[in-house]
Amino acid sequence: MENASKALIIAGAILLAILIISLGIMIYQQASGVVNNNSMSEVDISSFNTRFTQYQGENIRGAQVNALLEQIRQNNVTYQDDSSRQVTVKVTATSWQTSGTKPSGNIAGNSSFSKALTGETYKVECTMDEDTGLVDTVTIADPT
Repeated sequence: MENASKALIIAGAILLAILIISLGIMIYQQASGVVNNNSMSEVDISSFNTRFTQYQGENIRGAQVNALLEQIRQNNVTYQDDSSRQVTVKVTATSWQTSGTKPSGNIAGNSSFSKALTGETYKVECTMDEDTGLVDTVTIADPT
């Protein structure tokens, strides 16, 4: 009789341990689901990137480059509190307006910079952040 009661106590302890482990796994899965929901969906990432990649190419007119720069400025103002959505600019093109400085780095708000020459063509290249998949740098260069 003593062996039977000890066996029941051991069985109960095992069932209780399984219940505690299952509860811990369930809580962990729910918590990781909340963390994963904070990231952007593929549609959101694609929508964000399209604002900039639509200007990407080899022979982009100066007026389109200026529209891209304005798009970047508006984006950086909108997401000024979210550094992962900030887009920086690198201009290596030699044909550029001489008045003012070329846009560089993070352009936002009341940043003043010179514009691309509307009669020229430029090469625009977008670089994505490896972690987020979002465009983080736009390079404007002379066409090859």
